[in-house]
Amino acid sequence: MLQVAFIRENKEIVLRGLTKRNLKNGEELISKTLSADEERRAIQSTLDALLAESNKLSKDIGQLFKSGERQKAEILKQKTVQLKEQSKELSETLQNKITELQELLYLIPNIPNKIVPAGSTEDDNETIFEEGTIPTLHEGALPHWELAKKYDIIDFELGNKITGAGFPVYKGKGAKLQRALINYFLDKNTDAGYDEVQVPLMVNEASGFGTGQLPDKEGQMYHDAQDNLYLIPTAEVPVTNMFRDVILKEDDFPICKTAYTPCFRREAGSYGAHVRGLNRLHQFDKVEIVRIEHPMKSYAALDTMVNHVKEILKELNLPYRILLLCGGDIGFTSALTYDFEVFSTAQDRWLEVSSVSNFETFQANRLKLRFKNSEGKSELAHTLNGSSLALPRILAGLLENCQTPEGIKIPKALIPYCGFELIN
Repeated sequence: MLQVAFIRENKEIVLRGLTKRNLKNGEELISKTLSADEERRAIQSTLDALLAESNKLSKDIGQLFKSGERQKAEILKQKTVQLKEQSKELSETLQNKITELQELLYLIPNIPNKIVPAGSTEDDNETIFEEGTIPTLHEGALPHWELAKKYDIIDFELGNKITGAGFPVYKGKGAKLQRALINYFLDKNTDAGYDEVQVPLMVNEASGFGTGQLPDKEGQMYHDAQDNLYLIPTAEVPVTNMFRDVILKEDDFPICKTAYTPCFRREAGSYGAHVRGLNRLHQFDKVEIVRIEHPMKSYAALDTMVNHVKEILKELNLPYRILLLCGGDIGFTSALTYDFEVFSTAQDRWLEVSSVSNFETFQANRLKLRFKNSEGKSELAHTLNGSSLALPRILAGLLENCQTPEGIKIPKALIPYCGFELIN
């Protein structure tokens, strides 16, 4: 969430940022927000004056009673009663205006970093890096959903029977490979200095608002109405909320966490090959990295995270590319996002496997996540997160790119984790 003072003092910068995001009602939204803030400040000023006057009268009444001037004191007491009634009404009006302002602020997305390119859709994203050799597959090579059936390692129909579409059942070597990837990712992250945590798979409403899933993505999350809890769409939500309402010290930075969780999303509205098999699921496994950083060091940290994901994909021998997301494709809470995509040779398309983002102070403002700087003043921290990595499309890429007539060859880095070299 943007700070209203920042919007007030940098209106043109904010409007340019919202224009880069192609937000059609940006000017109207900022105008309403600034008007609500102006009204809030005017009401607060009036209320402060009433309270100051009431406090002064209370002191005067005490002095008058001491000096025996009871009649004058009683007159002033009547006036304080009126002031208290006025103050109560004004306090209610102020609270309503604060709520109105807060709801408007929740609707304003983060301002993109200056290097974020303009653009409307994913077609306008910029490819900034590409590495790896796209393999030439043998005749009769199959997409991963057919390979899964051929080798009996993932059962989509059984998952559909148990729950519904988008909830696969991993079997045999498929389940072992899934577990191997999770352990491999976690080990890579902890070796890089990320502390592993296990977090709840359900979060409360405050946590959803804290990281920006609410109210922006409310319809995409599974919601338990009875207890008002949400199944997490990513470990980013509970891990980052570990630091909600926390005041850090400057020497606490950097804070680096990693977590494995199942993730749950109600998306997947389209049909066809692009959402077949593992391409889009309602439940999937993901390993996440989260950083809490000093504002002066967050972009260096972002580069570190990008290089970390690059190293993992290189070890898996998967051809990949990195995209700098344009203003029209960047997430609501992000200031800058790099997407990683692996090439699926059997599908002849790129599959997104990771997003690495810097949110600057946007989440921290919602979370009230601050630190004391060297001057003892309170500042908002910067938050970052990245997939390291999301499993479904990594697994899809591995199955398709590593297939041979003899079976699916396991990348060297994963063999110690899964205990076999070939799926056949």
